[in-house]
Amino acid sequence: MSAKIAVVYYSATGTVHELARALAEGAEKAGAEVRLRRVGELAPASAIDANPAWRAHVDATDDQVEIATLDDLAWADGYALGSPTRYGNIASQLKQFIDSTGGLWQQGVFQDKPFTGFSSAHNTHGGNESTLLALYNTAHHWGSLIVSPGFTDASVYAAGGNPYGTVHSGGGPVSETAIEAARYQGERLARITAKVAA
Repeated sequence: MSAKIAVVYYSATGTVHELARALAEGAEKAGAEVRLRRVGELAPASAIDANPAWRAHVDATDDQVEIATLDDLAWADGYALGSPTRYGNIASQLKQFIDSTGGLWQQGVFQDKPFTGFSSAHNTHGGNESTLLALYNTAHHWGSLIVSPGFTDASVYAAGGNPYGTVHSGGGPVSETAIEAARYQGERLARITAKVAA
Protein backbone atom coordinates (compact mmCIF):
# COMPACT_ATOMS: atom_id res chain seq x y z
CA MET A 1 0.00 0.00 0.00
CA SER A 2 1.36 3.42 -0.92
CA ALA A 3 1.19 6.22 1.62
CA LYS A 4 -0.70 9.47 1.15
CA ILE A 5 1.42 12.33 2.46
CA ALA A 6 0.36 15.94 3.01
CA VAL A 7 3.31 18.35 2.96
CA VAL A 8 1.95 21.59 4.41
CA TYR A 9 4.14 24.63 4.95
CA TYR A 10 4.45 28.37 5.27
CA SER A 11 7.29 30.20 3.53
CA ALA A 12 7.85 33.95 3.30
CA THR A 13 10.87 34.24 1.01
CA GLY A 14 11.03 30.70 -0.38
CA THR A 15 13.46 28.80 1.83
CA VAL A 16 10.87 26.58 3.51
CA HIS A 17 9.19 26.20 0.11
CA GLU A 18 12.41 24.68 -1.28
CA LEU A 19 12.67 22.28 1.66
CA ALA A 20 9.00 21.33 1.25
CA ARG A 21 9.49 20.53 -2.44
CA ALA A 22 12.53 18.37 -1.65
CA LEU A 23 10.66 16.54 1.11
CA ALA A 24 7.75 15.92 -1.28
CA GLU A 25 10.19 14.59 -3.91
CA GLY A 26 11.65 12.17 -1.39
CA ALA A 27 8.21 10.92 -0.38
CA GLU A 28 7.23 10.43 -4.03
CA LYS A 29 10.48 8.55 -4.68
CA ALA A 30 9.46 6.17 -1.91
CA GLY A 31 6.14 5.55 -3.69
CA ALA A 32 3.87 7.95 -1.82
CA GLU A 33 1.11 10.04 -3.30
CA VAL A 34 1.86 13.60 -2.18
CA ARG A 35 -0.11 16.79 -1.83
CA LEU A 36 2.23 19.78 -1.57
CA ARG A 37 0.28 22.65 -0.02
CA ARG A 38 1.04 26.09 1.38
CA VAL A 39 -0.99 27.86 4.03
CA GLY A 40 -2.56 31.21 3.32
CA GLU A 41 -0.68 34.45 3.83
CA LEU A 42 -1.86 36.61 6.73
CA ALA A 43 0.61 39.49 6.49
CA PRO A 44 -0.61 42.77 4.99
CA ALA A 45 0.58 43.76 1.53
CA SER A 46 2.56 46.63 3.04
CA ALA A 47 4.73 44.20 5.03
CA ILE A 48 5.21 41.90 2.05
CA ASP A 49 6.08 44.79 -0.26
CA ALA A 50 8.71 46.05 2.21
CA ASN A 51 10.79 42.92 1.50
CA PRO A 52 11.41 42.32 -2.24
CA ALA A 53 12.26 38.64 -1.68
CA TRP A 54 8.99 38.12 0.18
CA ARG A 55 6.97 39.82 -2.58
CA ALA A 56 8.79 37.80 -5.27
CA HIS A 57 8.07 34.51 -3.52
CA VAL A 58 4.40 35.34 -2.92
CA ASP A 59 3.96 36.24 -6.58
CA ALA A 60 5.90 33.19 -7.82
CA THR A 61 3.94 30.63 -5.80
CA ASP A 62 0.50 32.21 -6.03
CA ASP A 63 -0.54 30.02 -8.98
CA GLN A 64 1.96 27.18 -8.47
CA VAL A 65 1.09 25.75 -5.06
CA GLU A 66 -2.45 25.21 -3.83
CA ILE A 67 -3.60 26.57 -0.48
CA ALA A 68 -3.91 23.86 2.17
CA THR A 69 -7.37 22.83 3.30
CA LEU A 70 -8.65 20.61 6.06
CA ASP A 71 -9.60 18.10 3.34
CA ASP A 72 -5.89 17.68 2.58
CA LEU A 73 -5.29 16.66 6.19
CA ALA A 74 -8.29 14.31 6.30
CA TRP A 75 -7.05 12.66 3.08
CA ALA A 76 -3.52 12.02 4.29
CA ASP A 77 -2.01 9.03 6.07
CA GLY A 78 1.00 11.09 7.20
CA TYR A 79 2.06 14.70 7.60
CA ALA A 80 5.11 16.88 7.02
CA LEU A 81 4.71 20.42 8.33
CA GLY A 82 7.24 23.19 7.81
CA SER A 83 7.72 26.73 9.04
CA PRO A 84 10.35 29.41 9.28
CA THR A 85 11.24 30.20 12.85
CA ARG A 86 9.62 33.23 14.43
CA TYR A 87 11.29 34.00 17.75
CA GLY A 88 11.93 30.30 18.25
CA ASN A 89 8.39 29.36 17.36
CA ILE A 90 6.34 28.56 14.26
CA ALA A 91 5.05 31.32 12.01
CA SER A 92 1.56 32.65 12.76
CA GLN A 93 0.38 31.67 9.26
CA LEU A 94 0.99 27.97 9.94
CA LYS A 95 -0.27 28.28 13.52
CA GLN A 96 -3.55 29.76 12.29
CA PHE A 97 -4.03 26.79 9.97
CA ILE A 98 -3.23 24.33 12.76
CA ASP A 99 -5.68 26.16 15.03
CA SER A 100 -8.45 25.43 12.51
CA THR A 101 -8.04 21.64 12.84
CA GLY A 102 -10.07 21.18 16.04
CA GLY A 103 -12.96 19.44 14.29
CA LEU A 104 -10.66 16.87 12.68
CA TRP A 105 -8.86 16.39 16.00
CA GLN A 106 -12.17 15.69 17.75
CA GLN A 107 -12.99 13.10 15.08
CA GLY A 108 -9.66 11.34 15.72
CA VAL A 109 -8.42 11.95 12.17
CA PHE A 110 -4.80 12.47 13.25
CA GLN A 111 -4.47 9.53 15.65
CA ASP A 112 -1.61 7.15 14.96
CA LYS A 113 -0.57 8.95 11.77
CA PRO A 114 3.15 9.76 11.25
CA PHE A 115 4.18 13.41 11.52
CA THR A 116 7.48 15.13 10.75
CA GLY A 117 8.66 18.74 10.72
CA PHE A 118 11.17 21.03 8.98
CA SER A 119 12.26 24.63 9.44
CA SER A 120 14.57 27.50 8.59
CA ALA A 121 16.07 30.48 10.35
CA HIS A 122 18.23 33.33 9.14
CA ASN A 123 20.87 32.76 11.82
CA THR A 124 22.69 29.53 12.64
CA HIS A 125 21.34 29.64 16.19
CA GLY A 126 18.10 31.38 15.24
CA GLY A 127 15.70 28.89 16.82
CA ASN A 128 15.33 26.03 14.36
CA GLU A 129 15.34 23.30 16.99
CA SER A 130 12.92 25.10 19.31
CA THR A 131 10.65 25.73 16.32
CA LEU A 132 10.62 22.03 15.48
CA LEU A 133 9.98 21.09 19.10
CA ALA A 134 7.12 23.61 19.22
CA LEU A 135 5.73 22.15 16.00
CA TYR A 136 5.91 18.65 17.48
CA ASN A 137 3.65 19.84 20.32
CA THR A 138 0.90 19.68 17.69
CA ALA A 139 1.74 16.05 16.97
CA HIS A 140 1.52 15.24 20.67
CA HIS A 141 -1.93 16.79 20.93
CA TRP A 142 -3.12 15.22 17.70
CA GLY A 143 -2.03 11.79 18.88
CA SER A 144 0.25 11.49 15.86
CA LEU A 145 3.51 9.55 15.73
CA ILE A 146 6.60 11.75 15.48
CA VAL A 147 8.93 10.56 12.73
CA SER A 148 12.02 12.73 12.95
CA PRO A 149 15.00 11.85 10.77
CA GLY A 150 17.18 11.07 13.78
CA PHE A 151 20.74 10.10 12.93
CA THR A 152 19.58 7.41 10.52
CA ASP A 153 21.28 8.49 7.31
CA ALA A 154 24.53 10.13 6.23
CA SER A 155 22.56 13.01 4.66
CA VAL A 156 21.50 14.13 8.15
CA TYR A 157 25.16 14.47 9.21
CA ALA A 158 26.11 16.20 5.96
CA ALA A 159 23.38 18.82 6.47
CA GLY A 160 24.58 19.74 9.95
CA GLY A 161 23.34 16.83 12.03
CA ASN A 162 19.89 17.91 13.17
CA PRO A 163 17.97 14.82 14.35
CA TYR A 164 14.72 16.79 14.90
CA GLY A 165 14.14 17.63 11.24
CA THR A 166 15.75 19.19 8.21
CA VAL A 167 16.63 22.85 8.63
CA HIS A 168 18.29 25.61 6.66
CA SER A 169 20.28 28.17 8.58
CA GLY A 170 21.57 31.45 7.24
CA GLY A 171 20.50 33.73 4.48
CA GLY A 172 21.02 32.76 0.90
CA PRO A 173 20.17 29.70 -1.14
CA VAL A 174 19.33 26.38 0.49
CA SER A 175 22.37 24.11 0.36
CA GLU A 176 22.31 20.91 -1.63
CA THR A 177 23.10 19.02 1.58
CA ALA A 178 19.91 20.39 3.17
CA ILE A 179 17.94 19.48 0.04
CA GLU A 180 19.27 15.92 0.21
CA ALA A 181 18.45 15.69 3.93
CA ALA A 182 14.90 16.88 3.20
CA ARG A 183 14.52 14.28 0.44
CA TYR A 184 15.68 11.61 2.87
CA GLN A 185 13.26 12.86 5.52
CA GLY A 186 10.42 12.61 2.98
CA GLU A 187 11.46 9.08 2.01
CA ARG A 188 11.62 8.04 5.66
CA LEU A 189 8.20 9.52 6.39
CA ALA A 190 6.67 7.78 3.37
CA ARG A 191 8.20 4.39 4.23
CA ILE A 192 7.07 4.50 7.85
CA THR A 193 3.64 5.86 6.93
CA ALA A 194 3.11 3.02 4.44
CA LYS A 195 3.94 0.49 7.17
CA VAL A 196 1.59 2.12 9.67
CA ALA A 197 -1.22 2.49 7.14
CA ALA A 198 -0.92 -1.18 6.13
